[in-house]
Amino acid sequence: MNWRILSLFFGIMLPIICRAETPWKLQLRHQVETHEGSNRYHRLLSDVEWQPAETAIIVCDMWDSHHCFRAVQRENEFAPRLNELLAAARSSGATILHAPSDCMAAYTEHPARMRAIAVPAANDYPEDISTWCYKIPNEEKGRYPIDQSDGGEDDTPEEHARWEKSLISDGRDPRAPWQKQIEVLEIDSEKDFITDQGKEVWNILRDRNIKQVILAGVHTNMCVLGRPFGLRRMASAGMSVALIRDMTDTMYNPAAWPYVSHFTGTDLIIDHVERYVCPTLSSNQFINGDEFRFAADNRPHLAVVINEPEYETIRTLPLYLDDRIRSDFRISMYYGNETEVNEFPGIEQLQSADALLLSVRRRTPPTEQLDQFRRFVSSGKPVIGIRTANHAFSLRTGDVPSGCSDWPTWDAEVFGGNYSNHYGNTLVTRIEVPTNQVRHPILQGVSLEPFIAGDSLYMVSPIANGTQVLMTGSVTGKPVEPVAWTYQRENGGKSFYTSLGAPADFEHPSFQQLLYNAIHWATN
Repeated sequence: MNWRILSLFFGIMLPIICRAETPWKLQLRHQVETHEGSNRYHRLLSDVEWQPAETAIIVCDMWDSHHCFRAVQRENEFAPRLNELLAAARSSGATILHAPSDCMAAYTEHPARMRAIAVPAANDYPEDISTWCYKIPNEEKGRYPIDQSDGGEDDTPEEHARWEKSLISDGRDPRAPWQKQIEVLEIDSEKDFITDQGKEVWNILRDRNIKQVILAGVHTNMCVLGRPFGLRRMASAGMSVALIRDMTDTMYNPAAWPYVSHFTGTDLIIDHVERYVCPTLSSNQFINGDEFRFAADNRPHLAVVINEPEYETIRTLPLYLDDRIRSDFRISMYYGNETEVNEFPGIEQLQSADALLLSVRRRTPPTEQLDQFRRFVSSGKPVIGIRTANHAFSLRTGDVPSGCSDWPTWDAEVFGGNYSNHYGNTLVTRIEVPTNQVRHPILQGVSLEPFIAGDSLYMVSPIANGTQVLMTGSVTGKPVEPVAWTYQRENGGKSFYTSLGAPADFEHPSFQQLLYNAIHWATN
């Protein structure tokens, strides 16, 4: 035996063998209703191990051009990262399928196209594998989240006119200008496949014993969902399928319902996918770095945590956010577990947020979940609290359940507060703005006229030095109490708190504007 040759053989083959046998450890995100018919969802993570050799990545319609100018700009922006991801997945042993629909003529002689054609026919084609899928039965449970009936173009008229003129001058059909896949995505002639046919895709999946399918590309609300090889068809065929949520885009025009930003429209589609079609994952599970974010997507990420039964914020706050906040923010909702009330499903994702809006009352979470709140506060990120948020994690009476924890100093540490009780519910609370604070940014657009609070006045005095009181409340014969204030925490983090937040408060323009301003102030 020539040990030199043997050593060289193992030096080359052993890393390949080990790599092929090393599974991907991935986190899939999906959403489930808090209870049937609630239309509120827990956003949950699940850990899976997928063998790369049993996984295919389908690149959907990453064309070299498009009839929407802004769609082209966004595709060009995330394509380099997608190419890096594909290279990493390919080197791990995954199968890469390039699917630039209607562009097969450009690849007639390409080895990757010829390889796709040469794969033996499967003997178990799913029903309708050759046709578009516009909806699967599971989607009947919810309302489609955006109006894309106008085609979703978000160009300005001037941009679109210039772009159309440019396409015509290049000899392209301005309604369907794509001719091949975008050049930045490398196609491995010796390993990859090129196809836009549902049956050919299925042939490849069966021939290579593929058990998991991952999709990326454009546009999720159209091609990525609906193509014969798209998310709906793959899910209906019984494949384990997932969307790379930060390697995609939508065709959505903010001038159409629900009148939110383009990027919020994409978020709403991803929510729809996670609820009714399949889970999602992120590019940074394959390659280094954070989740991809478009440069123009400057929305702060607001985590909203609701877990209190007394003031109906589970109803009022989401409606308010949809109406006033969602278009300018990326919002993640976290609700309490309705059977195990101290639990906050999915809260391990809290650290990804830029700011926290809290409406919680006397909960003692499992210790590892309360630690998520401690970590967030310690990071110096902003915290906004309404109504019962000042006694979010402390009990009035009773013992903390085993395995759980409380935070009795939360109010003092996070809000600079000192909640002790509240005055009777029958007493009328008059709210006023101190004259020396009228120029504060949180009070801009807030009426300076006194108004009546929607519920009882909280006893919070004295609050900490360094707080800045923006509203006060009074009941007949009792001392004036702070009702809204800012506070800079010891670690420099900004906090805002208001004891307003009862259902009637959400109907009052002054409270609506106060909370709107506070959220924007906290997130700069």
